[in-house]
Amino acid sequence: MTRGLRMAAGAVFALLAVGVVPVNVGGGTATAYAQNFGQRVVNGVVENSGGEVLPGATVFLRNVKSKAIRSYTTATDGRFRFAQVNMSDDFELWAEKDGKKSSVKTISTWDTRKEYSAELKLK
Repeated sequence: MTRGLRMAAGAVFALLAVGVVPVNVGGGTATAYAQNFGQRVVNGVVENSGGEVLPGATVFLRNVKSKAIRSYTTATDGRFRFAQVNMSDDFELWAEKDGKKSSVKTISTWDTRKEYSAELKLK
């Protein structure tokens, strides 16, 4: 195999691996699927069960794969914001304060929004 042909074959396989080139499995029309590359912002508000905002609540953002956790303490308006959240990883998001915890929300790689907003209610 010539060097040029090997390089071209390598480039095609690399493009297939990252999903740039559509793969036609089983015949029919080829379909290309987008993959989430880049980053998003995760923001929102933490409230108590009565709907009042909670300043000083701790919000956790956990990478499901690596188990790495980022945290944020809500401002006086109960809001939180995480920037530069990798779109190619799944995350879990929840809040805690004074022994109370919100339900856990999952942020999936399938979600293509560049800005994910959540309302976390403590129970």
